[in-house]
Amino acid sequence: MTTRRTVLAAGASLLAAPALGQPRWPERPIEIVVGFVAGGGTDLDARSYARALEKRIGGSVVVNNRPGAGGELALASVARARPDGHTIGTTNFPGLLTIPIERQAQFKLDDFAPLGNLVTDPSAITVHAESPYRTLPELLEAARAAPDRLTYASPGVGTDDHLQLVLLQAASGIRMTHVVFQGDPQLRAAVLGRQVDCMGLNLGAVLQVPDNLRILSQGGASRSRFRQDVPTLKELGYPVEMASERGLVLPAGTPPAILARLREATEDIARDPEFVKQLEGRFTEPAWEPGEAWFTRLRAQEADYRGLWQRTPWAQR
Repeated sequence: MTTRRTVLAAGASLLAAPALGQPRWPERPIEIVVGFVAGGGTDLDARSYARALEKRIGGSVVVNNRPGAGGELALASVARARPDGHTIGTTNFPGLLTIPIERQAQFKLDDFAPLGNLVTDPSAITVHAESPYRTLPELLEAARAAPDRLTYASPGVGTDDHLQLVLLQAASGIRMTHVVFQGDPQLRAAVLGRQVDCMGLNLGAVLQVPDNLRILSQGGASRSRFRQDVPTLKELGYPVEMASERGLVLPAGTPPAILARLREATEDIARDPEFVKQLEGRFTEPAWEPGEAWFTRLRAQEADYRGLWQRTPWAQR
C-alpha cells in the first residue's frame, strides 16, 4: 500500500527534477516569517515546524522574526514576497482577520494561500503570584471600583489576548487600561516587575514559565487538560470564549505543484507523533485543519468580527 510518506517523497523528486523543465525547488533556504519576538509560542511552533520540514523537503529552513504592529509587519512581508514557495508566514487568529478590519492594513486574507492550522491555545488572565487579586472576581471588582486605573498587558491590539479584554469589559461593565508589549517574554517581565496589574497571555505560554505567576482564568470552551484547576470565563459567568490559533500560509499565486507539496508536508508534520509531542510539551492543543477548510471557516468568522468592530471598536479600548 502506498503510504503518505511515499507520496511525499515522490512529490519532492518531481519538483526537484530538472528534466521536467521546471526550476528546482527549493533552490535556496525556505524562510518562515514570525510576527513576534523569539521565545514566544508562535516562534517556538515555527522552529519545531522548520526542523520537521527540513527532513521532508531536503533543504534548509530558517526562521525570521519580524515583530511589530501585532503581527502585521510580518504578514505584510509574506503577502509581498515572491510566490515561489520560499517564503512561509506564521499566522495568529484572530489577528489575521482583525488587523484588516481595525485599520488600513498592508495585507488581507486573499493575499495568502493557506497551508493549514496547527495549534489552538486559550487566552488566559494572569497576575503576579503575590498580587492582592487571588481570583478573577476580585480583579474585576477592583477594576469596577476604579475605572481605567488597573493595567492589562497584551501582545498587541486585535490579538486574541486583547480581544479577550474587550469582550470581558463589555460583559462585566469594567474598564481597564490596555498596555501593549511586543511578545511573551516582555509581558512576563512586566507582570513579574509589577509594571502592570495583569496580563492577557495564552495559557500555554504562561505554563511554560509559571514561576511567581497566578492564573485567574482562561478563555477556552472548557477547562484545559494542562490546568484543570483554572476556570473558564464562561464558568465564571462571562460569555467570552477566546483562543489563539496558529497556522501557516504562503503568498497567493504560489505555483500549484509547490503549494500541493507543502500542504502534504505540513499535514504529515501535523500528524507526526514527535511534532504533536512537542506541541503538547508546550501545553498547547494540536488542532490540525487543512488549508482550504481552514480559510473557509475564517471567511465565515470574518463577518462576526466585523460586527464586533461595529459594536465595540477595539482599537480605542
